[in-house]
Amino acid sequence: MADDSIDDSAAPLIEHLAELRTRLIHSVLAFIVGMVICFTVWNPIFDFLTHPLCSAMAVRGHSDCGLILIKLQEGFFVAISISLLGGLVLSFPYISYQMWRFVAPGLYKSEKGAFLPFLVASPFMFFLGASFAFYVVTPLAFDFFLGFQQAGSVLTGETDGNAVAGIAFQGSAQEYLSLTIKFIVAFGLCFQLPVLLTLMGKAGLVSADGLGGVRKYAVVAILVLAALVTPPDVITQVILFVVVYGLYEISIFLVRRVERKREAQLRAEGYYDDEMEAELDDPLADESGEEGKP
Repeated sequence: MADDSIDDSAAPLIEHLAELRTRLIHSVLAFIVGMVICFTVWNPIFDFLTHPLCSAMAVRGHSDCGLILIKLQEGFFVAISISLLGGLVLSFPYISYQMWRFVAPGLYKSEKGAFLPFLVASPFMFFLGASFAFYVVTPLAFDFFLGFQQAGSVLTGETDGNAVAGIAFQGSAQEYLSLTIKFIVAFGLCFQLPVLLTLMGKAGLVSADGLGGVRKYAVVAILVLAALVTPPDVITQVILFVVVYGLYEISIFLVRRVERKREAQLRAEGYYDDEMEAELDDPLADESGEEGKP
């Protein structure tokens, strides 16, 4: 039988707390370094984040997509917001490594092999969701919002009509950044669903049949989620619902794969009893193995 023992020896509680403090300090320092780096280049980052808006306005014939500062301190808080988000993105791999180094000594070798892929998949899925939000969702949402602009007209001597008040977009830099970050974070977190449910399935907390049985409740929950984390426009909500529901179905498929691999492993080790499973599936079966009559 393969050695599945814990690699490191047991340590006193005070040593665990000291190591946790060290890992947290390293993580905070990495976050601060990333934040300082992003603060020095916040202008190019902001220009990159405004690309969906500028593209949507260019399609509608607007050459200038500049945003305004409504409050005196708004520009500073825009830079801070970008620094916080960018610092978290830059430092996240190192923070994940520190988390892994803290929990790894307490895991069996088999548990390490099972947990490490999920630790790698989690940031990948977050960046995939964030990219989907930035390159697909935000252009559609901003084009929808900009559709409520209205060109004004001026009464001239040649026209007998009435003047029409124009409605032009003059966006706040802080409000735009807040909306964009909300899109990115919301879709990034929603893309964690397959990782979370698959990990729970591997731990035996959920099953594929159980997830399939509550599918109708999941649909309602996803609809509520789409209404809460997206602006009140139908296009964005429908996109989020379709994406998250698709991820839910993918999660069921992944959990079923995990269950099949677990069953195959138990069969190979001789712990899986087909007759016992048949009795559990058919409680009316009698002792002779024949199916009972209802």
